[in-house]
Amino acid sequence: MVLLFLMSGQDILAQKNARGNYNFLDFQQKPYYFGITLAYNTSRFRVFHSDDFILNDSISTAQAVSGPGFNLGIVSNLKVGQYFDFRFLPTLSFAERNVQYSATNENRRPYTRKVESVFVELPFHVRYKSAPFKDKRVFVVTGVKYSFDVASDSRTRQKDELVRIAPTDFAFEIGAGIQFFFPYFIFSPEFKVSQGLGNVLIFNENLDQSNVIEKIISRTFTVSLHFEG
Repeated sequence: MVLLFLMSGQDILAQKNARGNYNFLDFQQKPYYFGITLAYNTSRFRVFHSDDFILNDSISTAQAVSGPGFNLGIVSNLKVGQYFDFRFLPTLSFAERNVQYSATNENRRPYTRKVESVFVELPFHVRYKSAPFKDKRVFVVTGVKYSFDVASDSRTRQKDELVRIAPTDFAFEIGAGIQFFFPYFIFSPEFKVSQGLGNVLIFNENLDQSNVIEKIISRTFTVSLHFEG
């Protein structure tokens, strides 16, 4: 009888480890965990021309130009069942977004309105994960993000001479990645796309660069490296 019990216990353990999920089993017992995230981002605006764009005689084009940046954040992860997580990732993000103008005068070179930002970001995500296989599992993530630009120049003395961008923004986010379970931590590379939900242009009727634009929407592509445990 004892022999049968031991053999059945070994069979159960063999089934659990059949897919090689040795490290995963340790993390599976934790209801929540924390970590840090490092990321590279590419940010840009989506520019919508106004009706005045065709009528103006000084600007021929107004287009978005991408800029590089990086993120540093904290990961808070709460498990909900076997396949879902709630995630909160407060992040400090450095980003650059530009609008390039070309003048109708051929003798004048294109000029760029640079928007260099330092964002405090508060993303809330829901993550769905696959069944684990050999200490790996893939996932998809979606959610919303609130951003506040602590370095916004919309409050500077030169604000009446520049195209102004609102310091706050809300965005919808979607992404995917893969988890690698190691003995002491989980390594999760992830890519994510953020789409702004509102117009971030602060209109100035006295400025030609503002009059030719109807609205500006923010967009960001981010590649993140999460270290959790």
